[in-house]
Amino acid sequence: MNEIVIPEYTKRDFLATTAPFEWLYQYRNNKLQMKQLIERMRERAGAVGVKNFVSLYKAYLEMMSSKDGIIADNTTDFEGQELELDCGSWYCDDLGITGTDKMGFEIVACNHPIMPVQRLVNIDSGIEKLKLAYRKNKQWRYIISDKKTLASNNSILQLADYGVAVNSENAKYLVRYLTDIEHLNYDKIEELNSVGRLGWIDNYGFSPYVEDLVFDGDLTFKHFFESVGEKGSYEKWLDLAKEIRCGGICARLMLVASFASVLVKPCCALPFFVHLWGGTETGKTVGLMLAASVWANPKMGEYIHTFNSTSVAQELSATFVNSLPLILDELQIIKDRKDFDNIIYMLSEGVGRNRGQKTGGLQKVGSWQNCILTTGEMPINSGASGGGAVNRIIEVDCKDIRLFDDPVNVADTLKHNYGFAGRMFVGKLMEQDNMDYAIQVQRDFYRELSMGETTEKQAMAASVILAADKLANEWIFKDGNTLSVKDIEPYLSTKRDVSVNERALEFLYEYISINQHRFRNDEYSEVWGAMDDGYTYIIKAQFDKIMKDEGYNPTAFLSWAKQRDYITCAPNRTTKSKRVQQKTCHCVWLKNVINTEDMTDEERESFPFDL
Repeated sequence: MNEIVIPEYTKRDFLATTAPFEWLYQYRNNKLQMKQLIERMRERAGAVGVKNFVSLYKAYLEMMSSKDGIIADNTTDFEGQELELDCGSWYCDDLGITGTDKMGFEIVACNHPIMPVQRLVNIDSGIEKLKLAYRKNKQWRYIISDKKTLASNNSILQLADYGVAVNSENAKYLVRYLTDIEHLNYDKIEELNSVGRLGWIDNYGFSPYVEDLVFDGDLTFKHFFESVGEKGSYEKWLDLAKEIRCGGICARLMLVASFASVLVKPCCALPFFVHLWGGTETGKTVGLMLAASVWANPKMGEYIHTFNSTSVAQELSATFVNSLPLILDELQIIKDRKDFDNIIYMLSEGVGRNRGQKTGGLQKVGSWQNCILTTGEMPINSGASGGGAVNRIIEVDCKDIRLFDDPVNVADTLKHNYGFAGRMFVGKLMEQDNMDYAIQVQRDFYRELSMGETTEKQAMAASVILAADKLANEWIFKDGNTLSVKDIEPYLSTKRDVSVNERALEFLYEYISINQHRFRNDEYSEVWGAMDDGYTYIIKAQFDKIMKDEGYNPTAFLSWAKQRDYITCAPNRTTKSKRVQQKTCHCVWLKNVINTEDMTDEERESFPFDL
């Protein structure tokens, strides 16, 4: 091909006529030739003192695109681009994105290729995001960003953290370019459904099992999201699970509780804990792997995490898994027992804390409705745990008995075969009438459990587990090895167990029995009060210290004890004066013998001592 000779245009030709641009425009159908000529014309214009030839030519293209319906051929020209997009007045090639301002001066939006390639609509919130492709060092990278970030000169600077060449100088031009190119190519850019969490999503189904669903959430949860899926052989997993279902109840409970998690929302239940505890070498962690394998990769750090994280991180994780089980290992990592109740209350409420935003207002509050599966070497409840905390936990003591005959083989099998049963279970739930059937099964179990000694919340949690077990047997296992109400009742807390004040009274009587010498005139012991046949008189300051050290609230206990006539008080008080070693003190008058005449039969049965 012969070299094209460029006419000898003068500075006036470039600045006062359209001749140079008309001449160049005739070659627009040959992209390579056009690129070459633009560079040569830029050099020719520069030689006669015109420094903004590209900007002038773009202005000419705009004029031509609106003249007589003629559309100028101006598209992105990036090496390796997955889409060719109309770029209007922007000039987009491997050197970056340039344009002109209102005065016709050249502006630079970005000094490397960048373009939107997908539009994502979050099916949970309705928020739109753009998936941007950008190239640096000849390698294409991708980032998903919300429209709010891309629409602001300030917030778009966040893209700099991911290597996008944006700063305070070119931010406004990059915002303009991305807005223009999306508008020009709205129908060309693929629109997909996206989600930032797992679990039930109203009017859509269950994430991540919605077809063509893209993850658009926080990058820190991307591996979490991707861990949910199928791998290996369903038959191998099923054979192993059936074998385990023929064994001890502890491993069976962890397995079925994993299925139960997705029933919590449909059954309008509150989140609840299933805590497996016992000594080392019992296979507790393998039990968690079994539960995780229903849905996801059971390797540690993939779907299963430990308690070694902040309460904020645990809240965010619960919000993310949403309807799937939150699985946490190694409770003993938490050193402070007082933190246990805080974790229980926070996670079992199903709603996160209100937090402010840097820009003002409140952040969106996270929520979840699921089962939380945990393990540890000790119970998650302490003697002083609040009744609300006790009520939200089904504790399973494995009594240092090995959960699996060959835990190494079980763990290895689960690591290579997982994720099938959960998808099948959700698929069956979504079939016509099956959800109503599941809810009815749960309600039948709840009525049966409510006739026993357990509380309503414990009965609700247990009924969800038993319903999941019955459904999993009918839809997946078909082996008849289901749990009964009698199987699960030993692990449920009774009304008395839940009453923190009854536990406090039991503790107080035992504590006094151990320390009787401190209520006698013993010159070698510290004096805490006095004692006779009818009462133990505890100096109020010492009483408060004893109760607080054990984690009980002294004020709440005394109010409760006064209502039940376990203490004698002065009018409008919870204490009464008493002389202790010749000095008058405010004391708690605790009755040594409780009058049972006014008690109901139920109150006598629930009293912590033989009367």
